[in-house]
Amino acid sequence: MSRFRLTGFVTSLLLAAGLGLSGAAAAQASTAATGGYVALGDSYSSGVGAGSYISSSGSCDRSTNAYPYLWNAAHSPSSFAFNACSGATTDDVLSNQLGSLNSGTSLVSITIGGNDAGFSDVMTTCVLQSDSSCISRINTAKAYVDSTLPGKLDNVYNQISAKAPNAKVVVLSYPRFYLLGQTCLGLSDTKRSAINGAADYIDTAIQARAAAHGFVFADIRSVFSSHEICSGDSWLHSVNWLDITESYHPTAAGHSGGYLPVFSNNA
Repeated sequence: MSRFRLTGFVTSLLLAAGLGLSGAAAAQASTAATGGYVALGDSYSSGVGAGSYISSSGSCDRSTNAYPYLWNAAHSPSSFAFNACSGATTDDVLSNQLGSLNSGTSLVSITIGGNDAGFSDVMTTCVLQSDSSCISRINTAKAYVDSTLPGKLDNVYNQISAKAPNAKVVVLSYPRFYLLGQTCLGLSDTKRSAINGAADYIDTAIQARAAAHGFVFADIRSVFSSHEICSGDSWLHSVNWLDITESYHPTAAGHSGGYLPVFSNNA
């Protein structure tokens, strides 16, 4: 999801005041480590919310605490292109992020689709408006996921395969945001449940398209369980007043303890 296009969200809020691999899997992981690695996608891959941003990445806000950077440091692939960018949509990936892919690319990671589905507007609505308005906006996003997002994902996945035909492609999921049933300030349980359902809805759509292209779908939701907002050990920012753009993104612990091990087990 990105530094989801948060300009409107920021303005509105301010105004409102794996375990061991074996056999073929191990061999594939070894091959991935020896070839080139390209990290694509939105802010869930660039590392918005994780701090320690690379100054040269500008508004893409790539973090040295993000799971692609951590994986590269641990495995030393023959080359590493950190192309993920805050706010990216599928069209942005196609236009700006695929230039590093080639026949020598052995591993690709990506999170994408949340910005296409309008996640920042969903969160703006759910934070500032009523339960019914929140659910209505989520239903609009779900309709987009049904009608349009699959084709957008297919376009990206087709181009990845064409440009990096030898690569293993790992498509990572988005987390659920809230631990339900807890006493927690902020949104109503109705809104929290609906937002979690929306995350599951887009993840299901992404998983289906990844499978259709023969890509690996790496689901981080179970690893984030008990680390959602409203838990005692959240790996996700709620509204972060020190840097509002980090709101609803994984912390550094969410990358090192959540995304990184899931990616490593699937790479």
